[in-house]
Amino acid sequence: MFDTAMILDWLEFAVRWLHVITGIAWIGSSFYFIALDLGLTKAANMPRGVLGEEWQVHGGGFYHIRKYTVAPDHMPEHLTWFKWEAYWTWISGFALLALVYWVGAELYLIDYTRMELTQWQAIAISAASLALGWVLYDLLCRSPLGKQPTTLMLILFAILVSMSWAYTQVFTGRAALLHLGAFTGTIMVANVFLVIMPNQRVVVADLKAGRTPDPKYGEIAKLRSMHNNYLTLPVIFLMLSNHYPLAFATDYNWIIASLVFLMGVTIRHYFNTMHARQGRPNWTWGATAAVFLAIVALSAAPMLTTAEPAEEAALPAHLAPAVAAAGFDEVREIVATRCAMCHAAEPLWPGLATAPKRVQLETDAEIAAEAKRIYLQAGVTHAMPPGNIMMIEQAERARIVAWYREIGTARQMARAE
Repeated sequence: MFDTAMILDWLEFAVRWLHVITGIAWIGSSFYFIALDLGLTKAANMPRGVLGEEWQVHGGGFYHIRKYTVAPDHMPEHLTWFKWEAYWTWISGFALLALVYWVGAELYLIDYTRMELTQWQAIAISAASLALGWVLYDLLCRSPLGKQPTTLMLILFAILVSMSWAYTQVFTGRAALLHLGAFTGTIMVANVFLVIMPNQRVVVADLKAGRTPDPKYGEIAKLRSMHNNYLTLPVIFLMLSNHYPLAFATDYNWIIASLVFLMGVTIRHYFNTMHARQGRPNWTWGATAAVFLAIVALSAAPMLTTAEPAEEAALPAHLAPAVAAAGFDEVREIVATRCAMCHAAEPLWPGLATAPKRVQLETDAEIAAEAKRIYLQAGVTHAMPPGNIMMIEQAERARIVAWYREIGTARQMARAE
């Protein structure tokens, strides 16, 4: 009843749902505490060591919140830690990366026109790059540059731009932007796990032992929290970018990804300034709009140039079983009559300038590359065509299912040869 493709699809759904839930929880608490920290005000007769306080109303009640510069005089009986949201966002995100891009490396991770890699080579580069990002970033923060926040942020931006370009030279556009998000997200979570939480534990241990905590631990944690604050919005964009081919599947995708980080800075600057009660820098919205228009222009730029059509490349070896599988000729006919009107280099459907999700189904290689999605969306389910506008028949869906299940047999025969 259930085959591998369906099981993996449901597993991917479950992990993605976990990732979304924990991500919302982490981002929500992060934004709340940044706003709270910036909105603190001084008041008369505050206890010793209190930096500021805030009165808030929510859910039918009032909250009186105080922040201590380093720590209170004694350890409170009840202390809530905010950490699991961040940890599980990364754990679920890493699992999703493995399920989609490592298991499906030949389709979603490796771009043979850029670099011919084996599956394990691509996976190794993927994993190593995430670890490299944290090591490089942490060394910079621990260097004298850690005392120069603006300079450090500019260097970090330069690193992100470099990684954006580097990823597009190795992986598919979709994988490149996703990995840039994972690269940045790993830095953010490692800040929580390896710096912010250990520093807070040192302060708690000092309180329990009756010692006065060193304020340096709070200063270090605040720097890392500031970085996380400005990196959050770009990471969200990059995590969702696989739904938008105009972002990931264009010639200037690495520049687009880089500009997204600038939009993250301008948007967060507006809210940080407003929450700190220092006015409303409305110029940031104009700057954000200008950067966004630049992104739109970059995505459309390749359409303004005319290029000679490239000769059809030889069928890659990993796609050959799909074409050799029994029933492929029938499926090709079904796709040509039911799908290719929209999923083409030049769609015939009125109002479509490009193929939906940039999925083209005109050549054997394109159909073979999308075999799993054709099977799940037009075979097992009725997701495609939308509203069955092309009147695909149930018998045709059955042929798609039968063809996909024959691909495994074709792969076994290819290995035997």
